[in-house]
Amino acid sequence: MVKKSRSVSIETSALIKDFQLPGGELVNVLTGVDMKIKRGEFIGIMGPSGSGKSTLLNILATLELITDGEVKVAGVDLKNTKYKDRLRIRRTKSSVVFQNFALIPYLTAKENVKLPMKLRGITEKEAEKKSIDFLEIVGLYARVDHLPEELSGGEQQRVAVARALAHDPDIIYADEPTGNLDTHTGKEIIQLFKKLTKEKKITIIMVTHDTLSARETDRLYILQKGKVLQEQTQSLVEKDSKKEEKQ
Repeated sequence: MVKKSRSVSIETSALIKDFQLPGGELVNVLTGVDMKIKRGEFIGIMGPSGSGKSTLLNILATLELITDGEVKVAGVDLKNTKYKDRLRIRRTKSSVVFQNFALIPYLTAKENVKLPMKLRGITEKEAEKKSIDFLEIVGLYARVDHLPEELSGGEQQRVAVARALAHDPDIIYADEPTGNLDTHTGKEIIQLFKKLTKEKKITIIMVTHDTLSARETDRLYILQKGKVLQEQTQSLVEKDSKKEEKQ
């Protein structure tokens, strides 16, 4: 049984992920990824399209199985873990901000954010208050009673971020969390992520194409052809970003 713990660490070793196409062709998506992530780190993952960023994120979030190698989340070996235990990890340790929002269409913004709290046994009154607070944080206070179809893409993504926070997670996996947001709101979300890592020791792993967002992370993994091409600390990310700005 997987118990909820704040002592979160993630480690991958020689991680391989293959997909078999309908015609039988084998596609090597991840070809040997090594990562070590400490509790409370804000980690960025970048790379060109097809480098395996989203697949890696899905594996860490227990949404995809690995082909070979090792993946450990809080000491749990995902390769040899049963489905029910992987599900328990998702329910008790982590939260995901999906690229396509993954909101429940017949629930309002407030109800989407309330749902994970109610599943954890939080009272209706407290869940109601907290859902509004989280939506206010992401700039959607005036849209709490709107359905997803009544919201823009950027607004739906903000609801997804608020819902992720409502899980009270040890880990947040974020796939382009600021991709559909304006610059100002995107910066607010990134600053909120930084605050969560420092104050609550939440581990945040973010796939991004945005160098400004990447600059705010503690460390950055750059993927290419399914492998970690480079690992950078925050100081190196800032240095590379300043070079790009001058060009």
